[in-house]
Amino acid sequence: MELTIQEIAIRLVVAALLSGVIGLEREMKNKPAGVRTNALIGLGSALMTVVGLQVASWMPEVTDPTRIASVVVQGIGFLGAGAIIQSAGSVRGLTTAATMWIVAGVGITVGFGFIPQALVATFLILTLLVIFGAIDARLMGTEEEHNGYKKSIGSGKKKS
Repeated sequence: MELTIQEIAIRLVVAALLSGVIGLEREMKNKPAGVRTNALIGLGSALMTVVGLQVASWMPEVTDPTRIASVVVQGIGFLGAGAIIQSAGSVRGLTTAATMWIVAGVGITVGFGFIPQALVATFLILTLLVIFGAIDARLMGTEEEHNGYKKSIGSGKKKS
């Protein structure tokens, strides 16, 4: 399937915008991977997917564009691992790493041309981050003080 330059441009712009909107939510919460990081992850994922489609159209007997998506996901795993910090019995950055991973999925989805699916996914991602984030903070506490106790994994001791 040969893509026009307009189709490629639309896919890349949409991937960057959707990923950037997700990054905006992270930025507003002062998380390390914000608008630029997430927009770059989504754009890069879409770009690699589009290139994979282009190469597959030129050499269908040799290339499978879904293999590119597989490698993108593996690469994002390394970025996500760098975002996760373990210190003093507390693990931080899991949501940031998961967001980076799903943003790559949004980019891949848009790169393959499934823009409506990517829009639905973006809505669901934002819902999870905003609404469920607030619910999670209320039910589970946060890393800040909660009722005089410091909440961390494996620790229910009162903060001194």
